[in-house]
Amino acid sequence: MYAVFKRELFSQLNSLMAYITIGVFLLAAGLLLWFFPDTSILDYGYAELTGFFSLAPFLFMFLIPALSMRSFAEERREGTYILLATRPLGDWQILLAKYFACLLLVVFALLPTLIYYYAVVQLGMPKGNIDTGAVIGSYIGLLLLGAAFAAIGIFASSITKNQVTAFAIAVFTCFICYMGFDAMSHVFALRYFETALLALSVNEHYQSMSRGVLDTRDLIYFISFVLLFLTATRLAIGGRKW
Repeated sequence: MYAVFKRELFSQLNSLMAYITIGVFLLAAGLLLWFFPDTSILDYGYAELTGFFSLAPFLFMFLIPALSMRSFAEERREGTYILLATRPLGDWQILLAKYFACLLLVVFALLPTLIYYYAVVQLGMPKGNIDTGAVIGSYIGLLLLGAAFAAIGIFASSITKNQVTAFAIAVFTCFICYMGFDAMSHVFALRYFETALLALSVNEHYQSMSRGVLDTRDLIYFISFVLLFLTATRLAIGGRKW
């Protein structure tokens, strides 16, 4: 399993796609957070990173599908999955190796954003005037959100051999899971189910964690969400003759 994990990770790191995707993510986050007037921290005037944590999920909707789209789609296109299948590995081991490789790339993409926290700490009046607890909670929420989107991306890659199709399916599914249930809860005919729909919303649980409150219900939700899509992926790759 570790060998498959290393193979998948180095395969991503040896391609320009991962660097370009992460670079675009960091560039977009930096421009939105520091330069664009409507979202700039400098214009907002408060020592907090709420703007970044509000924008990051929408950037993740494109970043993570781009990182995960080749996981199984490329194996199907090149016919190399049969080589993995002949190894003494189960479907779950192959699946988790690819999933954790994708998740580690998400962590790599987030690490440079810690400089935003340092910059706000230094710019605050007085220096250090920032709610560190809320920032830590928001980063944990963002990591869990990344884990959820990575599970969606892996699933989308397992049901098609075209990487562009996998990317499109993953982006659409991420958007629906993040915003769809919130939107449906405001539909007049569905307002009676508002509480249930909000409980299913990724955005609702992410916003809860972004306030710095680590609720076990939110943790259970994200873990269950990841397990659901990983199980769906396992069924997709286990029931197909590659």
